[in-house]
Amino acid sequence: MSGILDLLNSPMGKQIINGVSSQTGQSTDKTGSLLSMAMPVLMGAMQRNASTPEGASGLLGAITGKHNGGILDNLGGLFEGGVDQSVTNDGAGILGHILGGKQPAVENALSQKSGIDASSVAQILKVAAPILMGVLGKQASQNNVNDTNGLSDLLGTMSGGAKGSQQQSLIESFLDADGDGSILDDVAGMLLSGSGKKGGLGGLLGGLFGK
Repeated sequence: MSGILDLLNSPMGKQIINGVSSQTGQSTDKTGSLLSMAMPVLMGAMQRNASTPEGASGLLGAITGKHNGGILDNLGGLFEGGVDQSVTNDGAGILGHILGGKQPAVENALSQKSGIDASSVAQILKVAAPILMGVLGKQASQNNVNDTNGLSDLLGTMSGGAKGSQQQSLIESFLDADGDGSILDDVAGMLLSGSGKKGGLGGLLGGLFGK
């Protein structure tokens, strides 16, 4: 079972990046860079939500029900002629649920780091969120995840590290920021810069995009 950044580097990941890019008119390079930053942050937010019994059971219900991975079976159809409004509405609901009041601050930080305007970042995240849920649903099905313990293991693996890792703590800090922009941006700078020589997410992203 591979992590979310491995997925983005796979043929399916390239298809997702190309499709999202065509949806928003952003270059594939910028879109890929944004998704490689955003997906781990969304995974971190899901892990935080799943740390309570209610959050875990809600997420488990979603990825074994509506978000069981079917969206991945026809990615060509998903992006052909533009992503359907129902998908982006679904994405908006997912983002609101996992990011809550931090959503605008997270979107602004990602906008600053990616060079993509905030409204396009918001649009990309609305498409990325249902796809990410579908990836989780598909992995849950393939690994027979049917309880909250299995869900916790799945989220940890997909995030690409143990809960105590430096990467995870940076994502936690990112999501815990008070939303005034300055602290968030400082943490986002640590999280998203390619200067992480010791590995962690910065190193992963640097390796992925050759920065």
